[in-house]
Amino acid sequence: MTEASPARGGMAAYRDVLRLPGVGGVTAVALAARIPATAVGVTMTLHVVLTLGYGYAAAGLVAAAVPTGMAIGGPVLGSLVDKRGLRPMLLLTMLISAGFWAVAPLLGYGWLLGAAFVGGMFALPVFSVVRQVLAAAVPAGYRRPAFAMDSMSVELSYMTGPAAGSLLTLWLGSATTMRVIGAGFLLAGVVLLVLDPPVRATGEGPRPPAPPVREWLTAPLVAALLAITAAIVAIMGTELAFIASLTGSGQAWAIAVVNAVWCVASLVGGFVYGAARRAPPMPVLLAVLGAATLPAALGGAWWTFALLLLGAGLFTAPTLAAGSDTVATLAPDRVRGLVTGLQGSATTVGIAVATPLSGVLVDTASPAVAILVCGSIALVAAGVSAVLLRRPRTGVVS
Repeated sequence: MTEASPARGGMAAYRDVLRLPGVGGVTAVALAARIPATAVGVTMTLHVVLTLGYGYAAAGLVAAAVPTGMAIGGPVLGSLVDKRGLRPMLLLTMLISAGFWAVAPLLGYGWLLGAAFVGGMFALPVFSVVRQVLAAAVPAGYRRPAFAMDSMSVELSYMTGPAAGSLLTLWLGSATTMRVIGAGFLLAGVVLLVLDPPVRATGEGPRPPAPPVREWLTAPLVAALLAITAAIVAIMGTELAFIASLTGSGQAWAIAVVNAVWCVASLVGGFVYGAARRAPPMPVLLAVLGAATLPAALGGAWWTFALLLLGAGLFTAPTLAAGSDTVATLAPDRVRGLVTGLQGSATTVGIAVATPLSGVLVDTASPAVAILVCGSIALVAAGVSAVLLRRPRTGVVS
């Protein structure tokens, strides 16, 4: 395979990617390892509410402490991979994560809140690791189907993880479920240790010093990170808004149905994006995602949300895949882990902004207003990212 664009489309594009050394294994590990990662939020929430007896506001703080810690720890762990390799980072996160998930069920609320933040900082960054491996192992011309496949894997994990976490908590109790999650992280770390996939395109020779920040933190890279954050704001903000609307109208039973339709549409969009011979640029995909989100403000009955979110769903995975592809293209090999960690932080920032913003708008105005604002943020960010992508690839930090 060469750096040129793949000559084939359709399923052949995915087969070409999976034939690359190490890609098939890390893709399978990614799907399995992301299930416990996506089950953390709902499990921690139910543990605080059902086991510790606190309200949902207190539970939200604990659930938010984990991704907040991840946003801070992601770039640090990525930098450790750049300097020392993948295995030292895996050993560190496995050791701390094992300790956290072993003692977390025994902690009172105050201690759990602090421990959740530290546990998040040193959680196995499976999302970032997978993206870094794909960027290193997949030639540039084949990254679009690779990252499309990765985005579809994320969708499948979000369809499975939260449901598994909630069901296990109700059946086995939150303490047992938390330990199952910890075991899942530990198993994923062990498999990655054995596979030891490449994290640098140049191989495992002597590691040259990292370039100065001003050389790699370019305007196009900032555009890609901004686009990822804005896409997450549109997606997560809309999700909270339609959940609030259905709950308020006595249709809470249909939340899972609407979410499943949305996820399936995203899977279809991701598959088409990766299989196509050519695809729109990232700002265009983000703009279409934002515009396609706006009609959901007209939703009322559950089936109207399912229909109105189809368009947004079709462009969810493609937009996120395009962001990952852009980041991988712009990240220098010597700081790929750090930049991939920043991508994870951009995702976490999007979640941190979307949830309170949409919640405030739902409480003070309506779910429709929340959807309109979150979709509009994606539209504005698409214009800004388009301008930044046209700038020369020179550092924005002097």
